[in-house]
Amino acid sequence: MSVPGIVQSTLNGEEIAARVSLGGEDELFITPSSTLVYRSDGLLSDESVDELPHNADRLTLSEGRRKTKFTLEYPLEETRSFSVPSSKTDAVLHPVLAGVLNGNGITDPGETVVKTYRFSELTLLITSARLVKHIGGAVWDSDYEEYHFGDVTSLAFEDGSVATQIVLTVDGRPQRIKAPNEEANDLRERLQRALFEYHDVGSLEELNETIGGDEEADQDRERTSVDFGDGVAPLDANPPELDDDGAISDPTPEEDAQSVDPLTETTAGTDSNAGGPRADQATGQDQRDSRPPEQERAETNSKSDGEPTALTHESDTTVEMSADTPAESETDLADTGTDDTEASERQVDPGSVIESPSILEPDATGESDAGTDDADELLERIDSLEDAVERQHELLEHQQQTIEQLIVELRNGR
Repeated sequence: MSVPGIVQSTLNGEEIAARVSLGGEDELFITPSSTLVYRSDGLLSDESVDELPHNADRLTLSEGRRKTKFTLEYPLEETRSFSVPSSKTDAVLHPVLAGVLNGNGITDPGETVVKTYRFSELTLLITSARLVKHIGGAVWDSDYEEYHFGDVTSLAFEDGSVATQIVLTVDGRPQRIKAPNEEANDLRERLQRALFEYHDVGSLEELNETIGGDEEADQDRERTSVDFGDGVAPLDANPPELDDDGAISDPTPEEDAQSVDPLTETTAGTDSNAGGPRADQATGQDQRDSRPPEQERAETNSKSDGEPTALTHESDTTVEMSADTPAESETDLADTGTDDTEASERQVDPGSVIESPSILEPDATGESDAGTDDADELLERIDSLEDAVERQHELLEHQQQTIEQLIVELRNGR
């Protein structure tokens, strides 16, 4: 793939170590000394190249839903930044961070960065000769830590349900690094391979033997065992009482008799009162249920003697009135209908009917001429509307192409 001329003129004789496509014709070029962000000619900007040197004191990422902003801070509070699509974040971060490590003299010439990991606020970089760790909001700054593979004396892994701990012993001091299980296997494999290649071994056991590390001894030194010896046994929750001579005094029978559970007393009192008012109520209910049916009917009739019983006569009267009403209403309606018909007949005058004008019978020749003119006018209007629709369609297509190009440029970080 050819390099744009504007980028070629900015290289100053340096070689391109890596290049990442940002979408469309936009690209990112990495050189040993700087990062070059190339933007092709578009609607929002002309063809341009932004150069960001690698001797930055701090590298920060601001990730959004569509774009990620890379910010490099330099001495004297100078800041430069560029944006890339969110999907290109990891692909861009790895070479840029490798260039920053090289620009700050952390990595040696010829040392390569194998992989970059980000776990929340933890950033890990595995190179061919060291492990670089940084904790904080920034991806990298002066608060980083590095562990050279030549100083490593032991390597071990502790699996967990959520995360895996990497125990890297450097100069006799264990360094624990926690990684989520989703990426722990990849981190373990790459770190082991880097150490194996550096020490020219083929397995973890051979590595620990070669570098002189003793994993079990290191774990024993880390483990702190607390031994209280033959101390006093834990105190009882209810210690026994002592007498005047210091001996344990047994409780007297009177104290045993007094130490009665209050719940037992309450239960006993409740059972003794079981024959109270509730028992009387239950007895009265049983007596009422045992009465003969004749007595119950007699009591019911005696209670209803004072109530009126004239509902039967009122219901009969109502029925008679409702039966007479329809006949009378039908007679009234018949009389009314007859009177209205006679009145309408008397009001109609046959001589007052107006004859239809002659316009209702048009001339056949005039109607044919008017229809032809209307058809011609309608065809002309249809032709003009078709031309307008075609012009609108072409305009919409052009606008659609412009919008799509704008979306691509905005997604590319412009």
